[in-house]
Amino acid sequence: MSVTLRDVARLANVSVKTVSRVVNHQGEISAATRQRVQVAIEQLGYHPNILARSLVSRRSNTLAVVAFGLDYYGPSHTITGIEQKAEELGYSLLLSLASRPDDPDVDSLLAPLVARQVDGIIWAIPEIGDNRAWIRCERLEQLPPVVFINMAPRPGLAVVAIDNRLGAALATQHLIDLGRKQIGLITGPLDWWEARERRAGWQETVARAGLPISPALVAEGDWSAASGERGLRALLAGQPDLDAVFVSNDQMALGVLGAAQQLGRRIPQDLAVAGFDNIPESGFMCPPLTTIFQPLVEAGGVAVQELQKIIRAQQDEAGIEFTATWLAPELVVRASSTAARPAPA
Repeated sequence: MSVTLRDVARLANVSVKTVSRVVNHQGEISAATRQRVQVAIEQLGYHPNILARSLVSRRSNTLAVVAFGLDYYGPSHTITGIEQKAEELGYSLLLSLASRPDDPDVDSLLAPLVARQVDGIIWAIPEIGDNRAWIRCERLEQLPPVVFINMAPRPGLAVVAIDNRLGAALATQHLIDLGRKQIGLITGPLDWWEARERRAGWQETVARAGLPISPALVAEGDWSAASGERGLRALLAGQPDLDAVFVSNDQMALGVLGAAQQLGRRIPQDLAVAGFDNIPESGFMCPPLTTIFQPLVEAGGVAVQELQKIIRAQQDEAGIEFTATWLAPELVVRASSTAARPAPA
């Protein structure tokens, strides 16, 4: 015989409604009551009948994630946050991977999700080029609720984003505070919204400090270490007195560190370097890399929470306010930028 909610309620000496709230993560329940119900669930080996619950509630208890670029640090860690929060809130995940970020056939990604009657969709493909052109009110009205991750906010959309501009500003201001005067930039590919935001943060901060801004101080990379190496060589060729560089991700910064060593530029004495991402390896680079921590896992979790709010509001036929949620990055200072530049003789 299958164990039911009533069996759990009887053992825990609570109502069936209380057990249901614990199982579905709903309502305000005291920690002691929740613990008692959890103990009863474990003792009886209770497992929710997801199919039956879906038939009754007309919900699949499934969220879809449309993603691209899981080989990149940012997207992969965001998906981790989505998975963790979805499990915590009792949702199953359906992952749909785009073959490329600018795939014009969006319907081929969305149609199977609609057919499976997912409760909501998290669109985790980075904003690249015009790959958000498909977003129109009439199309969104035909879909389950959608939350977008890491894109420029738009009216009428639920967006969760890291403040890339702020992160770049923090890194650049740190280099300025060290007394550096010629601060270069190695960007990510500029068809990415995140790369453009990081460039804007660098440019605004340098301009505010009254320091020079010129094309010779900017090189475009492709997020790879090899492009970071090429970028530093290009910057030094055009600006030999370069004394600092903000690199738009840690992987490119790794290439910068290697190129600096080959070119005889001491870090940080001759060249201060700051990256972006705080990948696990950044603290073990030579020297350890100053960088920007992004709350990527948190961003994924917040996206799930925002989606759940919208789903519940629709069920309750309540008004829905679509907003942008910004998450703040943090500066992590390490040896690649800490030493002061020697005063000229």
